[in-house]
Amino acid sequence: MFKILVVEDEKSISRLLELELSHAGYKVKIAKDGQEALEFYENFKPDVILLDIMLPKMDGLEVAQVIREYDKDVGIIILTAKGELETKIDGLKNADDYVVKPFEIEEVLARIESLLRRLGKTKEVIKVGEIEIYPQSMEVFIKDEKIHLSLTEFNILKFLAINKNIVMSKEKIMEEVWGYADEENNNLVEVYINYLRKKLKGASQNIETVRGVGYVIRERKSET
Repeated sequence: MFKILVVEDEKSISRLLELELSHAGYKVKIAKDGQEALEFYENFKPDVILLDIMLPKMDGLEVAQVIREYDKDVGIIILTAKGELETKIDGLKNADDYVVKPFEIEEVLARIESLLRRLGKTKEVIKVGEIEIYPQSMEVFIKDEKIHLSLTEFNILKFLAINKNIVMSKEKIMEEVWGYADEENNNLVEVYINYLRKKLKGASQNIETVRGVGYVIRERKSET
């Protein structure tokens, strides 16, 4: 899950960004002034910073300059009401992109995605209802809560999710996850599906048993 640090002193804007970015699958932290931005940056280690310019204690241009001096890889997008050409040029000395307020949230999301791609970071995520699977980092989240799975549990969940709405036989799951299909050991699949369901808690309802065949993962009616 990519992390976004929003540096914004206007509560209505920071709240809007927090809600929209979280909904888009990012982990978000809010800093309300320039000094707090530097403090949070150290511990939060964001992938992208959305940075206002007119901030209390330290303005956004100074924040960008300080961070850029020792981190060339973090993405910085200036998000400000200051649309003058001179300010844009100053901002882009240390930032990767510049968006003038008022903004459309769709544009901000598109620019974040574009910046992540330029930084070589792809937001590959497989979603089934509230379950979010990140194949590259091998992480699973449900409502932002990280679910700790064993490698086998993770591989079963990923395989079912990639084949959402398609019934997968126990033999097919074994072949994919264990590398061989052995009818005598089909109960292994049942054992690990049970482990998986316990860890997924309420979201385990997304995994359905197809008697005599295997399993399928679907979005529940309330999630569609």
